[in-house]
Amino acid sequence: MRVVFMGTPAFAVPALDSLAQSQHELVAVYTRPDRPAGRGRRLVASPVKQAALGRGLMVRQPASLRQPEERDRLAALRPDVVVVAAFGQLLPQAILDVPPYGCVNIHPSLLPRHRGASPVAAAILAGDDVTGVSIMLLDKGMDTGPVLYQEQVAISDGDTTGSLTDRLAQVGARLLIGTLPKWLGGELAPQAQDSARATYSEQITKESGRIDWRRPSVELWRRVRAFQPWPGCYTTWRGKLVRIIEAVPLPGEGEPGRVVPVAVAGAGSVGVMTGEGILGLRKLQLEGRRVVAGEEFARGQRDFVGALLPSWS
Repeated sequence: MRVVFMGTPAFAVPALDSLAQSQHELVAVYTRPDRPAGRGRRLVASPVKQAALGRGLMVRQPASLRQPEERDRLAALRPDVVVVAAFGQLLPQAILDVPPYGCVNIHPSLLPRHRGASPVAAAILAGDDVTGVSIMLLDKGMDTGPVLYQEQVAISDGDTTGSLTDRLAQVGARLLIGTLPKWLGGELAPQAQDSARATYSEQITKESGRIDWRRPSVELWRRVRAFQPWPGCYTTWRGKLVRIIEAVPLPGEGEPGRVVPVAVAGAGSVGVMTGEGILGLRKLQLEGRRVVAGEEFARGQRDFVGALLPSWS
C-alpha cells in the first residue's frame, strides 16, 4: 500500500520509523514548517522532518492544507491511506477524501475521553488511573471519527506528560503496524464514538503553570506532573521564578502559600501549605540556577522556609 505520513513532534517519530520499516511504501512525509527557536530564533526542523530526512524520505511542509493546489499535490501521490500522528492542524474535507482508505490517526487517549490538543496532560490532571491509544479514522470534527482499535495504558504516580507521552508513542507505533493491515484488508469495522461520553482537554498555555496555593495539594501535584516538561509549574519568591519540578501531596493544615518544613521521607524536607494539605517539594529550580532537591534548596536559601508565596486567581 502507498502511505503518506503526517506528523510533527517527537510523539510521531516512532510511528514514522515503524512505517518506514514496514512492507508499505512510504511515499511522502508531511510536517509543519520550520519554526524559530532559541535565543537566536533560528529556524528549527520538527522532529518528524529530521527523522524523515535521515531516512531519505520526501518531505513536504505546507503552511496550510486548505488551498486547492495542496489537495491536488496530495492526490498526485496516489496514497491508499494517510497516517496522521499529531500533525498540528485539522485536515479539511478535501484532503480527507483523497485516500480511498481514509486518514488513520493515532490519538493518545481512550476516545471519546480527552479529545483535543492535550489529551495526555488531561488524563493526568483528571487523576485517571489509565489512558491509552486510539487508532481512529479522521473526519471533519475534532477527534470525533470512528475508532478502529484501542489499547489501555496504566498511569503511574510518577508519570509526567513527558514520560507518559513517550510510552504512548511506542504503543501507538505498535498498534498502527498491527491495525493498518487489518483495516486495509477489510477485517475491521469502525466503531462510532459515543459523543455523550466525550470530554475535552484544555488548551495549555505558559500561564497554565502558575500555581495557585489555594488549590488542594493533590490537584497541584497533578498539575506539576501534567505540565512537565512544558510549560512547567512555577511560583515566585523574592521577585524570581521558582519552578516546581517534582512534588508530592501530604496531609496538613495551614495558611495557603506558607513554606514549611516537612519530616516525611522522600518529600524533600520542605513544603508549601495549600487549600487542602501540603505540597512537598522534591525538586526545585530557582530562576537562573540548576535543578536541585528540596533539601538542598532549603539549605541554600535559608529564609525560604517561613516565606509566604503568592497565589493567583
